[in-house]
Amino acid sequence: MNKLVAILCVVSWTGFWAFGYLALSAETYQHGQIMVAAVLAAVGFLTGVFAYIRLCNDKPMNYRRVEQG
Repeated sequence: MNKLVAILCVVSWTGFWAFGYLALSAETYQHGQIMVAAVLAAVGFLTGVFAYIRLCNDKPMNYRRVEQG
């Protein structure tokens, strides 16, 4: 399952950067095209963040707690 979430994370961040670039660099596009690119970038950002958080939470801790005293 972690591999699927990792693939989703990579695809989401790729979509965020690609559509974010299109939304920010558009000069002669119509307003509707800019809005669609911005919405797709926002969706990519949100799914990328949630996938990243899920991957971080599933990672086992590899350190031991040192007892004081």
